[in-house]
Amino acid sequence: MYSTLLFLHSIVRWLVLASLLLAIFRAYKGWFLKKRFSKFDNAARHWAATIAHTQLVIGLLLYFVSPIIEYFRHSYKEAVHLREIRFFGMEHSLMMLTAIIIITIGSAKAKRRQTDTQKFKTMAIWFSVALLIILIMIPWCFSPFVSRPYYRSF
Repeated sequence: MYSTLLFLHSIVRWLVLASLLLAIFRAYKGWFLKKRFSKFDNAARHWAATIAHTQLVIGLLLYFVSPIIEYFRHSYKEAVHLREIRFFGMEHSLMMLTAIIIITIGSAKAKRRQTDTQKFKTMAIWFSVALLIILIMIPWCFSPFVSRPYYRSF
């Protein structure tokens, strides 16, 4: 189960990034060019949030079956001093949860705005902040925190 969840989490990461980038691109374009908030723009907002929530569920499941997290929970005093263990046990988990909350708030606020410009602006700002957090906290192969491959297999 652990390897399957790790594989899914690795794959869905790319869907989260792609959907957020599309939504952010559409938001900035609509905001600066004073476009109409179309059904496609609303779908981009909705799907970016939905895919992010799917990743959150996979991440939470992974959190409770991961041997790294199990060690972190059972040996906190020692584990908190180990960069890789602390990163996954605290930093990655908390910051990614924060990013998902920001996406959720931004999506809800954008949905309820009255004008198209307000919808685009709200979506652009909130989603951009979330994307920045996500990009910092993904364990890229070049990350100074901890590195992982771009793609995990079974």
